[in-house]
Amino acid sequence: MPRPRSLTTEKLAGAALAVIDRDGLAGLSMRAVAKELGMSTMALYRYVRDREELEGLVVDLVYAEVDPVPPDDGPWEERITAMALRLRNAFVAHAAIMPLTLAHRHASAGSLCWGEAVAGILAEAGITGRRGAIALRAVLAYIIGAIQLEHLGALSGEGTAAIAALPREEFPHLAETARHGRRIGPDEEFRGGLAAVLRGLGAPSAPEGTAGR
Repeated sequence: MPRPRSLTTEKLAGAALAVIDRDGLAGLSMRAVAKELGMSTMALYRYVRDREELEGLVVDLVYAEVDPVPPDDGPWEERITAMALRLRNAFVAHAAIMPLTLAHRHASAGSLCWGEAVAGILAEAGITGRRGAIALRAVLAYIIGAIQLEHLGALSGEGTAAIAALPREEFPHLAETARHGRRIGPDEEFRGGLAAVLRGLGAPSAPEGTAGR
């Protein structure tokens, strides 16, 4: 049957995203999205095959907010930082979907365009080949992990406070680190962690094929 004009792809993806934001990724189902849209589950199957297709639509919806065009000047670290912040700004309000960005990275146009831009910046910095592949993976892993950690609990939150209160005689370094961590906001944490990753990526490395010998 043809799709009614009233139910667009954007509206369908928006309903699925609303379910995830409210109930978490585990709450996403054809039935839940159909209920969100005020329609029957069977009717929803006229628009999407299954939950996997819904996931892809959600990823595309959020990536649509990310500008894929890389900054054209400045040090490579600053250019990648700008790309990372664009991704964080779009996804931080929808942190529960971050695992989907990996699951659908091969099919999402937004994901591919963002990855191409970052890989290009790395290549221009001379970070290519096997080193470039690892670098791109490391940047993506940091962004996804940082957003998820922020979603689970801010560094200045109760978890860090509990660690700061640990017995100093048993956990001196961990308690001291947490004491400082309680005063770090999410923006400082994200930028600082990313800067550490990028410094490591820019450090000289062994020639390809010699690591571990």
